[in-house]
This record gives sequence, structure tokens and C-alpha cells, in this order.
Amino acid sequence: MADQERSEDDQDQPQDESAMTHGKAQDRKEGGGTEDKDGEAEHKKANPLIRIGLILFVVALVVGGVFYWFTTRNLVTTDDAFTSGRSVTIAPHVGGYIVELDVNDNQFVHEGQVLARIDPRDYQASLDRAQASLAQAQGELEGAKFSVLVAKKNFPGQLKQAEGQLALAQAQQFKAETDYRRQHAIERAATTQQQVDYSTAALDQAKAQVVQAQGQVEQASPIEAQVGSQQTRVSQQEASLGQAQAQVATAKLNLEWTVIRAPHDGWIAQRNVERGALVQSGQALFAVVQPDLWITANFKETQITRLRPGQPVDITIDAYPAMKLSGHIGSVQRGTGSAFSTFPPENATGNFVKIVQRVPVKIIIDDGLDPLLPLPLGASVEPTVHVE
Repeated sequence: MADQERSEDDQDQPQDESAMTHGKAQDRKEGGGTEDKDGEAEHKKANPLIRIGLILFVVALVVGGVFYWFTTRNLVTTDDAFTSGRSVTIAPHVGGYIVELDVNDNQFVHEGQVLARIDPRDYQASLDRAQASLAQAQGELEGAKFSVLVAKKNFPGQLKQAEGQLALAQAQQFKAETDYRRQHAIERAATTQQQVDYSTAALDQAKAQVVQAQGQVEQASPIEAQVGSQQTRVSQQEASLGQAQAQVATAKLNLEWTVIRAPHDGWIAQRNVERGALVQSGQALFAVVQPDLWITANFKETQITRLRPGQPVDITIDAYPAMKLSGHIGSVQRGTGSAFSTFPPENATGNFVKIVQRVPVKIIIDDGLDPLLPLPLGASVEPTVHVE
């Protein structure tokens, strides 16, 4: 009996334990479901904040992009730009030794200021010789002119003299012919053979003198040609005088060119000479940079669509970030940079690869330059053009 009761108690105990275990499992299930619901609720609460943040970020990007486009839609800029100006290379016209050097590197000079002097002694001697040749040519020309005046008197007088000699010879011939006829007409007893021979010789001599006089007349007859010959000599002497004057002018120029002067205001750059050096004609000695400056900006060909002369430009300089320049477009070059290069591209040959070209634009500086801050040629700048 007791064993039966223990058996029943043992059977009841596993059932109770099973029920307790099931209850605990049910409780855990219910508790887990509550936790999942709380996580889902928190996640649902977090998702709207993230979406709102993303939407605000996208809106900010769009607004910023629109604002940037609106503020820069009428601005065209490039970093391929630099300062430009006029730089003249100073080279001597004549060669020689430098005896005086009056300038130094980066010195400001004025137009006409003496930069250097070349030894002038050789050129002074050349000028003296040329002036002597000029004086000689002037004397020869004056002599030729006097010869013309004399020729205008002498040649007509020589013709008259020749004509007079001809008339005299003809008269002597007439007398000789008369004597000849008389001697041959009278009886032999009334004359001698000597007289007859004498008359014959006299006639022959008279005829010869007439022929000689006629030749002198013919020789003296072309008066105009003879005077013209003297006038031609005058022309030759005038040409010689002009040549001598040109030699004097050249000698004076060579002497003046021994003094090297500044052609305009500017700064000395690239000094390549020292005192005592032997220089040749055309040798580069200095470069003078003029104060006038402008900007050469190489815009892409796709950027020049709206560029026009006169449009305002803001300019920043890499060397002086605080310096702000203002200017305007002066002109647009009629050709790209490659079109004026030493070896322009030959697009008609080989395979063609399209490359965006650059077009130089000249920008005139209107305001902002500081005379105390040197702005060298070739300095990098960044221009911004206001196209409207």
C-alpha cells in the first residue's frame, strides 16, 4: 500500500516538473516577444531621423549647387595666364671695346639715357677721312662747273679760229693758183725753171693748208657735243660728291652709335656685358622692359563663346595674393596658340586626335598695380571674366 502510494507520488512529481518547465518556457517566450517589440519600436523611431537627415543633406547639396551655379554662371576663369609686356633687346650698331658702362642690373632708365659707350677713336678717324674726301669732291665739282663755263666760250672761239684759218688757207691757195697759171702761161724765156717749180710747190702747199684748215673746222664744229661732254663731267662729279656725303653721313652715324642710349623708359634686364669687353655689331647687351603690362590669358576654345572685348576682369596674382587687379578684355587673338607655333600640327596627315585648343586673350590692366611691388614678366595670374 505504501509502495503504491510512493509509486503514485513518483508519477505525480514528473508531471509537476514538466508542467513547471512548460510554464517557465512559456514565460520566457512571452518575455522574449516583449523585448523584440521594444527593439522594433526603437528602430522605427530611429529610421525617420536618418531619413530626415539624408533628405536635409541632399537638399543642402542641391541648394549649394544651385547657389554656386547661380553665382558663377557668368564667370569665366583660367589658371593658364601670365603677365606680358614689351621687352626690347639692346644691341650695338657698331663693334668695339666698351670703355664706359653706366647702368646696372634691374636699374630704371629713361629714354635717351646713356647706357654704355664704345671706343670712338676708330670711328672718329673714319669720319675725318670721309670729310676730307667730301672736300675733295666738292673742289672737283666746282672745277668741272668752271670747265663748262670755259667750254661754252672756248669751243665757239675755236670754231671761229678754224674758220679763219680755212679762209686764210683758201686765200693762199688762190694766190698760189694765180702764180702757177702765170708762170706756166708766159714764155720760157721770160721766166726760169726755178720760178715755175716754186709756183707748183706753192700751189701744192696751199692746197694742203686748205685741207688742214677744213679738218680743224670740222673738229671745232660740234660745239654742243663738246660742251655736253663737260656737263657730263659735272654730273659725274656731282655723283662723286653725293657718294662722299653719304660716306660722311655713315661715318657720323657710326660715331654716334658708339654711344648706346635707352630707346624708352624701362628697367634693365639680362645685362650681358662688362666694361672692357669687345662687342660685335648686333650682339645682345641688355634688355629694357617697358612699364606697360598686360595679361595674356589662354582660355580653352570652349570658354571663349561668351568672351567679348570690353568685358570686366578680376585678376589675382600668385606672387602677391593680397593684390587685386581689375581690367578688361582688350582683344582676342585670331588664332590658337598651336596655329602660331614653330611646328604647327598637320591634322591632314596621320591619325587625328581631337585636343581642346587654347586661344590667347589680351587683358588690359586698369587699376590695382602698386609701383612699389615689382611685377615681372611671365608671372602667373588667374583672371576671372564677368561675361555679363
